[in-house]
Amino acid sequence: MRYSEDHKAQTHQRIIEEAARLFRSAGVGATGLQPLMKTLGLTHGGFYAHFKSKDQLVETALRHSVEKLNAEISSGDKPLAKLISAYLSSAHRANPGEGCPLPTMSAELGQRGSPSPTTDEMVRERLKTIETGLGSEHADDQSVLILSAMVGALLLSRSVSDAELSDRLLKTTRRLLIEQNTGDAVTKP
Repeated sequence: MRYSEDHKAQTHQRIIEEAARLFRSAGVGATGLQPLMKTLGLTHGGFYAHFKSKDQLVETALRHSVEKLNAEISSGDKPLAKLISAYLSSAHRANPGEGCPLPTMSAELGQRGSPSPTTDEMVRERLKTIETGLGSEHADDQSVLILSAMVGALLLSRSVSDAELSDRLLKTTRRLLIEQNTGDAVTKP
């Protein structure tokens, strides 16, 4: 039975979306191609009709994550406060497969010795968004600090077993970043 081109495109997109979710939640190394394809009801061999290698899928899935995140944060008022609030939320902490891949994948890709150009792109995009929200003469330096604090706080909040400490890491970092960089007052938790 022959499938239409539309079917192949839909399958290709399903693979990208599921890989992006699994890479963000479990990491690249822990996500095997065979389990990925099985999750989608596809065969391992079918993977190669869509991608040359797992590395190509990693880059494609990262790009998909970048585009999705850019669309989510670029709309509405106060994009910097919106970005910080969404990034440092309990929902983002609890759903790594749906959020930013930086906390999960940055360390792993760096340790593999093959950092990703897509990660470079993602970091630059986040810095640009933050710099635009800051609008000050020192925005380039401040954006690095803000992004590093956001990624670090989210990563730490996911890694501790004490729920109160995890919440404190998110809430305190969120409050301080918003107050110090947007001028908006945030009620202390």
